[in-house]
Amino acid sequence: MKKLLVMLLALGLLVPAMAVAEDKAASPKEFVVFSDKNAKDNHYIPSGWMGDYGDIRMNDQSADNPHSGVTSIQFIYSAKKSQGQGWTGVYWQNPANNWGNKKGGFDLTGMTKLTFWARGAKGGEVIQKIMAGGIKGTYPDSVMVEMGPIELTNTWKQYTVNLVGKDLSYVNGAFGWTTTADLNPDGATFYLDDIKFEVDTQLKSEGVKQQAMPFYIYADRSSIANHFIPSGWMGDYGDIKYDGASKEDAYLGDTCIKIIYNGKAAQGARWAGIFWQNPANNWGNLDAGFDLSKTTKLTFWARGEKGGERIEEFKVGGIMGEFSDSDSATIGPVILNKEWTQYTIDLKGKDMSYIIGGFAWSTNIDNNPEGATFYLDEIKFE
Repeated sequence: MKKLLVMLLALGLLVPAMAVAEDKAASPKEFVVFSDKNAKDNHYIPSGWMGDYGDIRMNDQSADNPHSGVTSIQFIYSAKKSQGQGWTGVYWQNPANNWGNKKGGFDLTGMTKLTFWARGAKGGEVIQKIMAGGIKGTYPDSVMVEMGPIELTNTWKQYTVNLVGKDLSYVNGAFGWTTTADLNPDGATFYLDDIKFEVDTQLKSEGVKQQAMPFYIYADRSSIANHFIPSGWMGDYGDIKYDGASKEDAYLGDTCIKIIYNGKAAQGARWAGIFWQNPANNWGNLDAGFDLSKTTKLTFWARGEKGGERIEEFKVGGIMGEFSDSDSATIGPVILNKEWTQYTIDLKGKDMSYIIGGFAWSTNIDNNPEGATFYLDEIKFE
C-alpha cells in the first residue's frame, strides 16, 4: 500500500512538470522560414511570384558560399520586364500559392522580430522592400510590416524587421521581397539564408517613422533614394508607354522619366494616368503608408516634347480604401513648356501623416487628340 501511495505521489508531481515542459515546447524562441534545403524545421514556401515573374530564376539549393549549413537560396533577376511591370518579387506562403484564399497561416504570437541574412553576387544589388505579412483575401494576414530599400554587399549581412507590438496571430505571407528594374537596370543576383522569426525581449517598438526631407519619388533610374512605384496605371492604360531610364536631355543626373500617351482610347475611357504607390498596386488595401508630416511641398520638373502638351492634373495622395491616404492635393491643368520647368504642389496645412499614393498624373484625349509625349525628373517632397 505504501508503494502504491509513493507511486501515485510521484505521478502527481510528474504531471505538472510534464505540463510545464509542453508549455515551453509550445513557445519556441524561433520559428524558421528557411534554414537549409529540405530542413525539417522549414516553414512556408517561396511560391508567391509577383510582377515580372518571368524575370526570376530561383535556386533553393545553392551551394555557393551559404551563410550556414550546406545551401542558401539564389535569385537571378534579369530586369527584362517579361510581364511589362518593371518590378518583381517573391512571397513565402503557407500553403503554396496561398493569396489569402485558404486557411494556412501560423500563430506566431510572442515573436518580436524577423531576421535574415543576405548578400549580393557583386555588391550594390538593391532590394526595394522586405515584407512580413501583408497578404489579403478571405483569410488575411494579421500584420503588414515593411523595411527597405537595402543595398547589398558581396558579403553576408544580417537584417532585422522589428515586429514588437504587432499582431502575429495569423501569418500566411511570412517573408517577401520586391525590387525593380529601375533599381537594378542590369539585373541582380543575390542570396538569402537563415530566414526566421525570433524572440528578443530587449527589442523596443519602433512606432511609425517620420520621414526626413527631402524624400524622393524619383531622383535617377537606379537611385536607392527612390520611393513609391509607378504601378497604378489608370483609364486607358494601354495608351501609355513608360520609360524610367530615358537619357533624352535629363534635367539632372543620368536619366529622367519619359511618358508617351498615344490617345487611342485602348480601354474606351478616353483618359489615362499613373499613380506612384507603396507598395506596387496598393489601392488602399495594404497598410504601408509613409509618414511625410515634415513636408510642406512636392516639387518636380517637367517638359513636353513639343511644348503645349496638357496634363489635366498632377496629384499627391487621394487613394481611398481600407488604408486611405490621410489627405490629397492637386495642381492643374498644366500646359507644358518645351524647356524644363519646375512645378510645385503646395502641401502646407495638409495632413501628410499617411501617404501610399505619392504622386500621380492624368490627361485625356480631348485635350491631346494626337497624344502627348512628356518628361519628368527630380520628383520629391521637401
